[in-house]
Amino acid sequence: MKPGKDLAKRHPGAERRLAAEAGGRYHSTVELTGLPGGDLIATGLDDLGQGHETIPSLLVSIGAPRLRRLGYAVPQGLPQPEQRLYALLARGDPAAAHSRYNAWVRRLVSFERAAECAR
Repeated sequence: MKPGKDLAKRHPGAERRLAAEAGGRYHSTVELTGLPGGDLIATGLDDLGQGHETIPSLLVSIGAPRLRRLGYAVPQGLPQPEQRLYALLARGDPAAAHSRYNAWVRRLVSFERAAECAR
């Protein structure tokens, strides 16, 4: 089974993102789909490329410097992504925003560490 087939089944639109990756849009020396959180990063790259402010696009903006060092072509990031992510999470549930913010950032860091090990 090709890498990403599982991702495409679980996440609508993932095939388009995977095709874009294969075409060089999001070229990297490390596959996204085989790593923990790869689906999140693929979604974030796609959303960021389209200029959408979403949890994944804000996470990719936060991790942009490290992701670029790992070989990922990251579009221009959103300004002040940490503050924007927290505000986005606080709109949904202010009492849980801090713990949710930390959980999302841990997913980003988990992906970055896995990508470094896979290099």
